[in-house]
Amino acid sequence: MTMNVESYLSSYSPVGDILVMAILMVITVLIRVAYIKQSREFTIFRYIMISLVAAAICNILFHQLLTHVSVISLPMVYLLRFLYHFLLYTNLGLYVVYMKNPFQLVQKGEQRYELLASFAVIGITATEVIQTMTKTGFYVDTNGNLQTGHKMFAAGYLFMVSLLLYLLIRYRNRTYRPIVTAFIGVIAVAALVMIIQANNRQQSFTTATFLFPIVAVLYLLHANPYDLEWGSLHIDSFEERIDTASRKKMGILVFSLFMHEFEKNNRKYPKEIREKLREVTMDFFRGGTLFQISPGRMIFIVDKESNPDHEARTVKMMELFHEQHNIYKNDYKIVITESSNSIKEPADYLRLIEYVEGRMPEQEIKMVQAEDIEKFYEHKYIVDQLADISEKGDMDDPRVLVYCQPVYNITSGCYDTAEALMRLKLADLGMVFPDRFIPIAENHNYINALTMIILSKTCKQIRKLIRDGFYISRISVNFSILDVKDKDFCRKVRNVVSGCEIPFDKLAIEITESQNEKDFIELKDKIYELKMSGITFYLDDFGTGYSNFERILEIPFDIIKFDRSLVVASRNDSKSETLVSHLAHMFSDLEYDVLYEGVEDSEDEERCKEMHARYLQGYMYSKPIPIEQLTDFLKRVPEYVNV
Repeated sequence: MTMNVESYLSSYSPVGDILVMAILMVITVLIRVAYIKQSREFTIFRYIMISLVAAAICNILFHQLLTHVSVISLPMVYLLRFLYHFLLYTNLGLYVVYMKNPFQLVQKGEQRYELLASFAVIGITATEVIQTMTKTGFYVDTNGNLQTGHKMFAAGYLFMVSLLLYLLIRYRNRTYRPIVTAFIGVIAVAALVMIIQANNRQQSFTTATFLFPIVAVLYLLHANPYDLEWGSLHIDSFEERIDTASRKKMGILVFSLFMHEFEKNNRKYPKEIREKLREVTMDFFRGGTLFQISPGRMIFIVDKESNPDHEARTVKMMELFHEQHNIYKNDYKIVITESSNSIKEPADYLRLIEYVEGRMPEQEIKMVQAEDIEKFYEHKYIVDQLADISEKGDMDDPRVLVYCQPVYNITSGCYDTAEALMRLKLADLGMVFPDRFIPIAENHNYINALTMIILSKTCKQIRKLIRDGFYISRISVNFSILDVKDKDFCRKVRNVVSGCEIPFDKLAIEITESQNEKDFIELKDKIYELKMSGITFYLDDFGTGYSNFERILEIPFDIIKFDRSLVVASRNDSKSETLVSHLAHMFSDLEYDVLYEGVEDSEDEERCKEMHARYLQGYMYSKPIPIEQLTDFLKRVPEYVNV
């Protein structure tokens, strides 16, 4: 098709390209303020914007040169046109690369789409170059007229758009369906504008149609807007703000306010509290940023360089906060931490704050110290190790050690039972004791994995003791109420004992009574079920806090373990001794055996014997030892006389 240059130029106005550049500049400014997380996808998104800006510039320059085309400027005209189309194809091709993670295009054969898009961009652009060189496509003839030839751009645009639509439809089940639908709709609108433009012999808005998907991606996948009422950002922006400060080596202060009442009930702070917090963040520091992390947690970040008097400002802010607390009376915890090279990851700031909060009472303000950071990373290391132990599920995991404490049988005068105790041996910390890791394991739901490993190792050791000719009546293993609540609790226990090929009566289970009615019913049912197999049950920690005699009598315990606190109390007070003795006598009359733990000397021993003890356990007899050393206390079968 032949047309003169003036006619061709009349179908174009630079307003569309200028508008594209202006909108992308505005988006860039907004991105810098919003602290959007710098992910792989967001980096590609930046390249998509850059390619479109470059395309708009090339299109404007192309039409400007075409206005005064000459033999000298003609090669540059062709180059700008080729570059314009190449950048638009690249823009579409980058979306294919962008979709790799959201659509999980990582399986064998699916990575070919990136290569296909790359070859298509290069191939289509090369075809346009060849068409111009062979005068079968766009070129300026010797009379100064334009020859459009075969319109390769339309074919290339159609191919790239079809590829994107194919991926969106083909893999739509791998991401949130409404987002896929939205993208398909946006592409359809862009294509419709292109068709309407072509029918009206226009080309002013070609670049602008490529802006539609950019807006969709920013809004649907990377938007993290300010809360209009608070002026706060969300958690992704918080991590990005920390990361930005770290990369630029900027000193910052991080203030965390946590009110568990609002967190627990998942409701917003009241209007009057919101207004006061907004006033504090605006008036006390320059350049601060507020983040809403969860319903009950607000975090405020301040640049120290912009606030050289931050210490004095902090004191004033806390004074105002105390005044407001006296009015509203809401429980709170405030943690303040400075940026530190010791904090390894942006996400660790929030984890550190939560760790410190967990060790604070209400109505307290805590400034994080270096030792807090050190303890936090030790805590985090233990959590990571427990997670790895749980995930691997290795019943012989060398990090989980079985210790035990021999129990003295007063009736036989021998050591014929023991309590299995748990230890962790970790590469970076060495030996870790239960009081440190058991609460962590329970809070993170790793306790069941540890208990099953201890159970398995204990049963294997029982089997070895029996085969080596030692007499062992039983070894007890402590179970958490969380273990019992596992729906497969009974099956797992039976499978371990059966798999180790030992009699069920060689195993005892120690459980602490629960105050929860639902837990009590579940505990009762499962104890009855396992007792049918021959397993013995201990009520652990009797005398610590809560004891309901009605419930104790409902559950078929065999042995009641009196906590060391009762042994100490009976030593210091005659009334306490009488009370403990009568309790033990009552249990004995009801055919429970009584075990006192925490016996440390002969005075404790004699007193516990007088208080109707059947079993004694404590440092007087042995501290906890590796279970392999239990043989030092046991008798061999031929030497044992059952009393």
